[in-house]
Amino acid sequence: MAEQLTGLADDRALLGRTSTAERVSDILRSRIAEGYFPPGTRLSEDSIGGALGVSRNTLRESFRLLTHERLLVHELNRGVFVRVLTVEDVEDIYRTRALVECAVVRGLGEPPYRVGALAEAVEEGRRAADEGDWKGVGTANIHFHRELVALAGSERTDELMRSVFAELRLAFHVVDDPRRLHEPYIARNRAILDALGAGDRHEAERLLAVYLENSLQRVVEVYRRRVGDEG
Repeated sequence: MAEQLTGLADDRALLGRTSTAERVSDILRSRIAEGYFPPGTRLSEDSIGGALGVSRNTLRESFRLLTHERLLVHELNRGVFVRVLTVEDVEDIYRTRALVECAVVRGLGEPPYRVGALAEAVEEGRRAADEGDWKGVGTANIHFHRELVALAGSERTDELMRSVFAELRLAFHVVDDPRRLHEPYIARNRAILDALGAGDRHEAERLLAVYLENSLQRVVEVYRRRVGDEG
């Protein structure tokens, strides 16, 4: 926990002059997504509040916001913890992804499509793989699909999926073999990018639907092995 708190102290400058609960939530959300606070970690009000230099009330409000986003859970008489997803949670996340991401691609309209950010995410994943950074590959994969959703040009959809992708990262942090989980996504993201670059949104949607179904099976397989299906 000491190392995590040191990182949070470095984030204090991000708060600016006004320490709002929303800004604290943004910092904690990013730290949770990056794995600084793994699933099941108890978050200490005193330690985190001290590291960030914020009041107890501000921190509690940020905890409330992140609990609403299903990233944290409050346990009576025990405190606030980073949420540990169930297998059913993971399945629901992928149902949501399929509904939203496939709809985004289906509704793209006429080409050409703005695929520059997608290409950057694919390259980010390739570089991470070359360095053997398989968690980095997972991060690049999230970036790819976040940019895919952004093609819809909808702030509401972006906000919805930001929360969904943050939850998905909770599952990724529990997985004990990130290479086995993330390596296949590099080529699949490239195929989706190539289809969109060629102006073929129908093929891109087909590839995406198959990708998400296969990804669900793979994630559930490794996740169930690690945490079990305790519902």
